[in-house]
Amino acid sequence: MLISAAVCPHPPLLVPDVAGGAAAELDPLRAACDRAVAELVAAGADEIVVIGAGERNRVHGADAGGSLAGYGVPMPVGPAPAVLPLSLTIGRWLAERGGAAPSSYVEVAHDARPEECLVRGAELAASVPRLAVLAVGDGSARRTTTSPGRVDDRAIGFDTSVAAALADADVEALSALDPRLAEDLMAAGRAAWQTLAGAADGAGLSGRLLAHEAPYGVGYFVASWG
Repeated sequence: MLISAAVCPHPPLLVPDVAGGAAAELDPLRAACDRAVAELVAAGADEIVVIGAGERNRVHGADAGGSLAGYGVPMPVGPAPAVLPLSLTIGRWLAERGGAAPSSYVEVAHDARPEECLVRGAELAASVPRLAVLAVGDGSARRTTTSPGRVDDRAIGFDTSVAAALADADVEALSALDPRLAEDLMAAGRAAWQTLAGAADGAGLSGRLLAHEAPYGVGYFVASWG
């Protein structure tokens, strides 16, 4: 059963070594992530699992690692070889920074259907008596002229609805996210959020939104559920 969850974004710039001289710009976001992870650890779950989007559905063990070498810093995150996608690499970095020791890293295919995500989350929650989840994913990357993608007028509205759902631990709203719209808007977190929704269904958790920012034209959310 899911007893606690944290939601964080996964920009490589969260890692100060990658951000370099710009590291201070994300200090508030980093602090919010630290708070969410600290609350997750304090919940006293039997297991902590990290969920993030990748190329395909698979589960990585506790000893799986990633790397930030593709972002200008030859920095391993966990042991070699580097098998974790970016979402789970940042998830592992955030977890370890907060003193957590995840039991596994759940990679969800970025194009997984909502029904698949919900079922997978429900199965995950049913497999552990007291489960905590760190779900890692970004919002739209098409918000402004500084965004990685071309501006889409639907992006800010989409991100606002996600922020509201995360603030209220609204499982139904997250479950109803349109995968095509999320893909159009380059919202990388959709599959992870819907897997979290599957795990949280029936758990009766309440939510708090700790951050909703877009410093580089990408929506970043931090939330704590418990």
